Amino acid sequence: MRYFLVVAEELHFGRAATRLHMSQPPLSRAIRQLETEIGTTLFDRSPAGVALTPAGTVLLEEARALLDRADRARLRVASAAGAATITIGILADSTDPGVLRLADAYRDRHPHAEVRIREADLADPTCGLHAGLVDIALTRAPFDETGLAVRELRADPVGALLRSDDPLARHRQLKLADLADRRWFRFPEGTDPRWQSYWNGGETREGAVVRAVQECRQAVLWNGTVGMTLLDHETTTGLTVVPVTDMPPSRVLLAWKRHDSNPLIRSFVRLAAAAYRQ
Repeated sequence: MRYFLVVAEELHFGRAATRLHMSQPPLSRAIRQLETEIGTTLFDRSPAGVALTPAGTVLLEEARALLDRADRARLRVASAAGAATITIGILADSTDPGVLRLADAYRDRHPHAEVRIREADLADPTCGLHAGLVDIALTRAPFDETGLAVRELRADPVGALLRSDDPLARHRQLKLADLADRRWFRFPEGTDPRWQSYWNGGETREGAVVRAVQECRQAVLWNGTVGMTLLDHETTTGLTVVPVTDMPPSRVLLAWKRHDSNPLIRSFVRLAAAAYRQ
């Protein structure tokens, strides 16, 4: 039933198999077996793609309710045993409206679960997940995903953070080549190289070492350093953000240990997907 739910959400067997960390043939066999057991076709398969049949649409609603009830039963038992806890790692930006909606939804769904929050600095994009400090991370890509499952929630455009009196701040948009001869802020030694490379525009840079968003802003104010930030981040007086057209967007995603069966994590993933669609 969980396989069916993922295929119904993705409407693509390849993407569903990737999300389930399995190959496509056994997934297709499982869906065909489910169709045989139910006695009807659940998906219309054609060269144009995959679509739910009317029966599949009905089962989708029932599957969500069924799986939700199953998880709630496990959580009620865990709560009675004093074991209904989840530790969530959040990357340095807990004021994101998506986070606020998610917190409200999670509180409504699991009022008796204990939620522990670990806010990580910019030097650890997995928020302690690889180190076993959290159960799930609400973070940004890219980083080492070995042994992890991930679910993308949103992609945000980025730009160059500059002093307002910087000559480049007068531009309506920039390219990375415009910033090639400037000093950038960097993360501490030992930071995931994928993460460091993204925020440095794919190049090796020189400049101030920072760990937090506020330190990035101060590095620009005091040193005239430049670096990437989110376009919708509010800046302090004296700073400007200019879009950088050849920088890929920053992807917000969830990450958790691939084989973790904690129902609180599954519920968190579903609620997060809904909160970030709003």
